[in-house]
Amino acid sequence: MPRNVEIKARVLNPDRLRELALAVGDGPGQLIRQKDTFYNAPTGRLKLREFGDGTGELIAYNRPDREGPKTSQYAISATSDPESLHIALAQALGVRGVVAKERTLLLSGRTRIHLDQVEGLGNFMELEVVLADNETEEQGMAVAHELMAQLEIEPDDLIEGAYIDHLEAGNR
Repeated sequence: MPRNVEIKARVLNPDRLRELALAVGDGPGQLIRQKDTFYNAPTGRLKLREFGDGTGELIAYNRPDREGPKTSQYAISATSDPESLHIALAQALGVRGVVAKERTLLLSGRTRIHLDQVEGLGNFMELEVVLADNETEEQGMAVAHELMAQLEIEPDDLIEGAYIDHLEAGNR
């Protein structure tokens, strides 16, 4: 199963972060509008990501809920019919909630940098350092810490959990 090391942080100055991310990124970035519907999964998290163009991805993942770099294991399955998939999943599992966001995706080597504006929550940043099969979690964490420094992400900026957790808790 693919793995990555992730961090998620609240962003107080989105313009400054964008400037820094563009400086470490491999290109200008891509704006993506996403709607993530989370389902009541018996283990881990399960979400259907819709892109607005009639395509989507079903994403199952397990990740500890803690601040700072953490390893996530995930599986992604593309779909050309997210609407019918949503109907089946909602009927079988029930809907936990929906997260809508505008995401700017930048790449820095093997790391995905996400600059997110989340409806109802505000501005955030995620790093996902993709690990090779033979790499350790520690190697990915070293990359994440280096990028955090370059992006001026402080330990106090880090948050735990997924956006859905913060929406449910009313964290704004």
